[in-house]
Amino acid sequence: MRGILSDRLDGQVSDALRRATGPSMAVRSPDVPTPEETNRLLPGSLVVIMPTTQPSSAVGGIVQEDTDSLTDLSTSSTQRVVAVADRRTPHSIKVNGTTYRVLQDDDPRGYTFIVGLPTDDNDNTLASLISTFALLTLLGVGIAGVAGTWLVRRQLQPLHAVAEAAREVATQDLSTGETTISTRVPDELTDDETEVGQVGAALNTLLDHVDGALAARHRSEQQVRQFVADASHELRTPLSTIHGYAELSRRTPEDPEVLGTALNKVETEAGRMSALVEDLLLLARLDSGRPLVREEVDLTRLLLEAVADARVLAPDHHWRFGLPDEPVTVTGDAARLHQVVTNLLNNARNHTPAGTTVTVRVSTGDDEVRIEVHDDGPGLPEDIAYAAFERFTRGDSSRTRASGGAGLGLSLVSAIATAHGGTAEVVSQPGDTTFVVRLPR
Repeated sequence: MRGILSDRLDGQVSDALRRATGPSMAVRSPDVPTPEETNRLLPGSLVVIMPTTQPSSAVGGIVQEDTDSLTDLSTSSTQRVVAVADRRTPHSIKVNGTTYRVLQDDDPRGYTFIVGLPTDDNDNTLASLISTFALLTLLGVGIAGVAGTWLVRRQLQPLHAVAEAAREVATQDLSTGETTISTRVPDELTDDETEVGQVGAALNTLLDHVDGALAARHRSEQQVRQFVADASHELRTPLSTIHGYAELSRRTPEDPEVLGTALNKVETEAGRMSALVEDLLLLARLDSGRPLVREEVDLTRLLLEAVADARVLAPDHHWRFGLPDEPVTVTGDAARLHQVVTNLLNNARNHTPAGTTVTVRVSTGDDEVRIEVHDDGPGLPEDIAYAAFERFTRGDSSRTRASGGAGLGLSLVSAIATAHGGTAEVVSQPGDTTFVVRLPR
C-alpha cells in the first residue's frame, strides 16, 4: 500500500511540475514567485524557483490554502532543497518538519523549478490502515482463540471419557484374589478413523490383555494351591503308613514276623514316596525351562522296547503296532521320550480292563512326528478328558484302576512334549481313546 500511495503521489508531483513549467506560466520575478505563478499548484505544495545559472539566488515557499500567497522558506531550507534535488526521479525531503516528495525540471526560459507535495495524507492513510489491521488482527486472534479453545475442548471431550476409564481402572485393587477389569471405553469412542478412537481402542486392547493376565495369574495361584494340597495329600498317606508300622515294630520288637512285615511295608511306601518326589522334581525342572539332552533318538526302536515291556507286565492286554517301514528319528532327550511312551502305555494298561486292545503308531509329516497310543477301552469321562494332562488328575471308576498312581503320569507326558517344542492331546469316547504326542522333527 505504501508503494501504491507513493507512486500516485509521485504522479501528482510530476503533474504539478509540468503545470509549473508550462508555456502559460510567466515568471515575473527571479526572486519571489507571484500568485500568478503558483495558482496552478495544489495547496500545501512546496515550490522553489532558481535561475539555472545562479543556484544561490533560489527562492521558495509553500502554497497556502487560498493559493493566493506563499509562506516563504528560509534561505537555509531553500538551499538544502536545491542541494538535494534530483532531476531524474522523485525523492523524499523533510522541510520544516514536513516530508515532501520533490522533483525538479528546467523551464525553457532559464529557470529551474523544484516542486514537491507533502506525504502527510499517505502517512495518515498508512497509519489508519496499520491501526485497522492491528485491530482486526487482535480481534481475529481473539475470535480464533475462543473458537479454537471451544473446538479443541469439543474434540478432546472423548479423550476425557478415555481418561475417566483409565482412572476408574487405576482405583481398582488388582493385587490379590480373583479380579476382573470390567471397565471399557464405549464402542462409539473406539473408531480407528480418529486419533482419539485409536487411543480408546488401544486402551481397550490393553485392558483385555491385563484382564487376561490377571485371570491367568489367578488360575496359576489356584493351581499352585491345588498342587501343594494334592502333593501333601499324596505324601501324607505313605507317611502315615510308615509311621504306623514303625510304631508297631517299636511295640513288638521281639516278634520277627511283625518286624519283617513292618520293614517291608516301610520300604514299599518309601519307594512310592521316592517315585512321587522324583516326578515332582522332574516337573519342576521342566517348568523352569532347563534344557534337555539334544541327540538323535530312534523312536521306532524305543516304541518296540516299551511295548515289549508292556506285554510282560500286562499279558492280558492285546498289544499292536502301526510302524512305518523305515526307522523314525527325532532330535531330543532319549530318556525323557522313553518316559513319555512308558507313561502312555502304563496309562492304557492301568486304566483299561483285561482283553483291551492297545495300538501304538508312529507317523511322520513334513515337520513333525506323531506318536499315537489307541485303546478300545471304556474311554474317559468328559470332565476327566478335559483335565487329563493336569497334575494329580485320576480317572474314575469307569476306567479300572489297577494301581495307586499319583496322577502325574500324563502331566509328565505333556511337560516333556512341551519341553521338546511339541504338544500332547487326547480324544476319547467309549471304545475309542487316542493319546497323541506331536514332536518337531
